[in-house]
Amino acid sequence: MLVLSLILFACLAILPLLGLTKMAAGVAGPVQSVAALFKRVVNLAFGVAAGAGLFVALTQLTTLILRNIFAVNFIWLQESAVYLFGAMFLLAGGAVLLLDGHVRVDVFYSRASERTKALIDLAGLYLFILPVCGLIIYAAAPYVAQSWATLERSPEESGIHAVYLLKSLIPAFGVILAMAAFVRITALCTQLKGEAT
Repeated sequence: MLVLSLILFACLAILPLLGLTKMAAGVAGPVQSVAALFKRVVNLAFGVAAGAGLFVALTQLTTLILRNIFAVNFIWLQESAVYLFGAMFLLAGGAVLLLDGHVRVDVFYSRASERTKALIDLAGLYLFILPVCGLIIYAAAPYVAQSWATLERSPEESGIHAVYLLKSLIPAFGVILAMAAFVRITALCTQLKGEAT
């Protein structure tokens, strides 16, 4: 089932490239609709990540005050910072890719034409980002499934007993990053098609 899903997504990822061929009219509408849906999902995930970032800071401040001033310690409060940080980090990756805010080695890229930059970005998305997303999803699936099967709990009695939710963020990261890559690929193909006409 997982392999079939990955193959289906790989086929979906090829659709924007068809927009560069004579079949462009037939696939442009559906590809743009899927890209718009994926962009909304990525932006929603980023909103959750931004909120988690705020709550990480508040949780850490609360833990610090409770422990150092009142000599009170709550394990669940400490663990919640890990959950929130995981959500913040893993759910924000797609938005960073959409904004083209990721780190790149800029040796030739800055002097390249817009068309060459688009081709380099397209190659990077297809050769690196999408395969890594597939690998993350494929490798994390058994790990997360095992955690869900046992409803994995915190090792601490007073901790958060939802470790399976935390681990579920790993494949969610792969899916959200792949969605963002699809949106970027669609935009780059539209840009290249516009330059070709």
